Amino acid sequence: MRAAEKFGFWRSMGELGRLVLRSGAAGLRWRLPAALALVFLGKLAGVWAPVMLGDAINTLAPAAGTAVRIGADFVTLAVAFAALRLISSCAPYARDVVFTPVSQQTMAKAAVETFAHSLALSLDFHQSKQTGALARIIDRGSRSTDFLLRSVVFNLGPTAIELVLAMVVMVTRLDWRFAVAAMATIVLYTFLTFRITDWRLSHRRRLNETDTRAAGVSVDAMINFETVKTFGAEARTVGRYETAMGEYVGASVQANASLSLLNAAQALVLNVGLGLMAVMAGIEVMQGHMRIGDVTTAILLLTGIYGPLNMLGFNYREIRQAFIDMEQMVGLTSMKPDITDAAQATPLPPATGKGAELAFREVEFRHDARSTGLTGVSFVSPPGTTTALVGPSGAGKTTAVRLALRLLDPQSGVVSLDGVDLRLARQADVRRAIALVPQDVALFNDTLFANIAFGRPEATEAEVRAAADAAELGQFIESLPKGLETVVGERGLKLSGGERQRVGIARALLAQPRLLILDEATSALDGPTEAAIQETLRKVRTGRTTLVVAHRLSTIVDADQILVLRRGKVVERGTHAELLEKAGEYAALWRRQTRAH
Repeated sequence: MRAAEKFGFWRSMGELGRLVLRSGAAGLRWRLPAALALVFLGKLAGVWAPVMLGDAINTLAPAAGTAVRIGADFVTLAVAFAALRLISSCAPYARDVVFTPVSQQTMAKAAVETFAHSLALSLDFHQSKQTGALARIIDRGSRSTDFLLRSVVFNLGPTAIELVLAMVVMVTRLDWRFAVAAMATIVLYTFLTFRITDWRLSHRRRLNETDTRAAGVSVDAMINFETVKTFGAEARTVGRYETAMGEYVGASVQANASLSLLNAAQALVLNVGLGLMAVMAGIEVMQGHMRIGDVTTAILLLTGIYGPLNMLGFNYREIRQAFIDMEQMVGLTSMKPDITDAAQATPLPPATGKGAELAFREVEFRHDARSTGLTGVSFVSPPGTTTALVGPSGAGKTTAVRLALRLLDPQSGVVSLDGVDLRLARQADVRRAIALVPQDVALFNDTLFANIAFGRPEATEAEVRAAADAAELGQFIESLPKGLETVVGERGLKLSGGERQRVGIARALLAQPRLLILDEATSALDGPTEAAIQETLRKVRTGRTTLVVAHRLSTIVDADQILVLRRGKVVERGTHAELLEKAGEYAALWRRQTRAH
């Protein structure tokens, strides 16, 4: 995957705002302004509360008036102080209640859109990606949207408002020098926070990279644990994971050490500022310019500002980290799929019940990572016929299958289905018209019923059972305690290779395609089962076109045409009998296989 494109604050906020509008959260139009109003109310109450307490303390100073009057004034101001503190404390909770549906729906929308986009990316991308790393990008990127909403909208902005309100109170109720001292503390604190945090970003980025690598190694090993065990590579795999975790530990230690330095610098600035404010207030009281209650107001105002300042440092660090996470997610979503629907996509003609016509006309395709692909391949599979592709490994058979499925587009030439260039057809139509039974059938960690019905989820249980019976799965399913509700395990590993292939065949039959592609569909079956499945496949070919990739030539002797591929070119074509008469590559391959048999 290419490196994520870097983007600035306002661009990222624009992306976030558009995501919020797309989220479809219930009550979005009133929840956002209500949450902002609650934030402003809480900040205003938090700034005014110290003023109330200072005035309450000032009423206790010797002054004209009765004790009853002094007591009443003190109680009134103290209650006002407590009420404002309560509002300041409860406003964030009320804001969370109001806004959480929006933030959570936005996070879910980001995850769904990124997941959907990743599934739409090219085959080459998915063949080169690490599943664990991709999952981390989606997870961290979607969670970063929730954090950015809460931090930028409900912390950074309101903190600026609170600072302005505090400065106004200091100037009007105390002295302008207090406002200058507080502002100098804030500016120095902010400067140090930003500079040290920027310096720490490389550490956090390295921490993310090592975390992603460690996750990729572990998930990759878990997915392929059978290969690990069969080659006795447990220790080697654990060693790779240990190395990755060692790199993560080193990056984590470095990141935490730099974080401690930042926290120490922040604490030094804040406490020096608080001490300076206390000394200034004491001098003012001794000179008779301020009263005792005003000292309390000054101290509480500054400590009240320090709370948001501490959050400012945390939010700045986390916002920059969230930008890194969002960069990766946006970089993923900005990648363009190689296979897309044309602007004026053409629907496929309605199925005739006789199968589809598949045609390759001078098709050229070359892989980036390989020297061969297909070169000038042309053939036509008329409706209801069977075409077989044979040849050595790397001859281009799998490439031809992927082109027929439109998992790849030809670099030149045309692949058409029922006369429609696949590049001009809707992908959804193509997927409904074609079903593939691969050599290695991939199953989901779900029930047999769900796996068979995956290609046509609206199918009834009777239809699923009929497809299972046609794939010679009936007796096996009846022998299971839970029948079709049996969970097959991750990638179907609770089933044997032959059972997985039969599930794949049942899935393809249930989809009722007009073009059936069999890519070594019986390679994992024993002799008697393969014979039964071959007989079933011969029956289900009626009414559909079949494209078969085969290494065992005995499975394709009845094909209507056989294409022999070598190095991406068709070197021979004809029926089984015709190719034997030519005494070429096919005949030589047939002699080798029959002699071995």
